[in-house]
Amino acid sequence: MGKKRENEVSGVQKQTLYIAILVSITFGFMVGALYTSFKLADDAPVARQQPAPGGAANSQEISAETGSRILKLEQFLKENPENVDAWTQLGNLFFDTNRFEDAIEAYQKSLALKPGDPGVLTDMGVMYRRNKNPKKAVESFDLAIAANPVFETARFNKGIVLMHDMEDMTGGIRAWEALVEMNPMAQAPNGKLVSSLVENMKKKQ
Repeated sequence: MGKKRENEVSGVQKQTLYIAILVSITFGFMVGALYTSFKLADDAPVARQQPAPGGAANSQEISAETGSRILKLEQFLKENPENVDAWTQLGNLFFDTNRFEDAIEAYQKSLALKPGDPGVLTDMGVMYRRNKNPKKAVESFDLAIAANPVFETARFNKGIVLMHDMEDMTGGIRAWEALVEMNPMAQAPNGKLVSSLVENMKKKQ
C-alpha cells in the first residue's frame, strides 16, 4: 500500500509541476509573478524542493540511485512485461530525469496494459510537450479527459498547451471555460480562480 500511495503522490506532483511551469511563463504579466517550487522551464534547474546539504555530491548520489532503480526496473520488466505498475514507475523515473522519449514509451506500454489511466495519460502529455510535440500532448490530455471528465489537471494543461505552445488563445479559453463549468472554484497553482484568469484573458484579446 505504501508504494502504491507513493506512486499516486508522484503522479500528482508531476501533473501539478507542468501547470506551475506554464502558468508562470504564460500569465506572469497578468496575475503577477507566481511563486512555484517546481521546475521553471524546460532547461531550468530543478527546484522542486530545497536542496539538501551537500549540494552537487548529494545530487550525484540521487542520480546514481535513480539510475540504479531504472536498471532494476528494466531487468524486472524483462521477466515481467505484463506488470503495469512497473511500466508506470519506469515512466515516472524517466519523467524525473528528463528522458522524454523513454518516458513516453514506458507510459505507452503501461497504457497498453491498462488503457485510460488519466494520470498516466496526463504525464505522457507533459512528456510530449517537453519533447516539442504539443499536438500529441493535447491528444493525450483529451484521452485523459475522455477517460475521466472530472480530471481537472488534464483540462488545465490542455488550455496551457493550446495557448502557450500552439498560440490558440480561443481554444485555450474554451478548454478552461469547460473546466470552470465543471468546477466553478477551480484554481491555478497560485490560488487564482481559473474563472478570473479566463475573464482577464478575454479582456486582453
